[in-house]
Amino acid sequence: MPTGKIMIVDDEKDVREAIKLQLEGKPFQILEAENGEEAIRVINEGDHLVNVGLILCDIRMPKVNGVECIDYLKKEAPGIPIVVITAFPDAELANSLLKKGIAEYLVKPVNREKLVNTVDKLVSAGKQVDL
Repeated sequence: MPTGKIMIVDDEKDVREAIKLQLEGKPFQILEAENGEEAIRVINEGDHLVNVGLILCDIRMPKVNGVECIDYLKKEAPGIPIVVITAFPDAELANSLLKKGIAEYLVKPVNREKLVNTVDKLVSAGKQVDL
């Protein structure tokens, strides 16, 4: 029985499928979005803003890219941890995103153990709340 929700935002269906497979057996309901625009629409549906415990987000996507999506999510849903997963490592971008408050910056292809450990750690820590 799913205990929480994770959203995967990536324009490549194969990547979303691979991440879902890596998280198989975990008690999460997986939501998917193929770009930042869709991610923003999905996060605002139903109770997702309250029940999504983690967002895994690519950077290079059509329409609304990952940086724009992260900016929106950090403003509208600041408590939800965001993990960037990208095939194009960029130290400058990683630093600027970490300053914006992303939880982790991973480079594709992500090792299954690293992904699962990152997801487990962030989900078990709960939402980030600024006091």
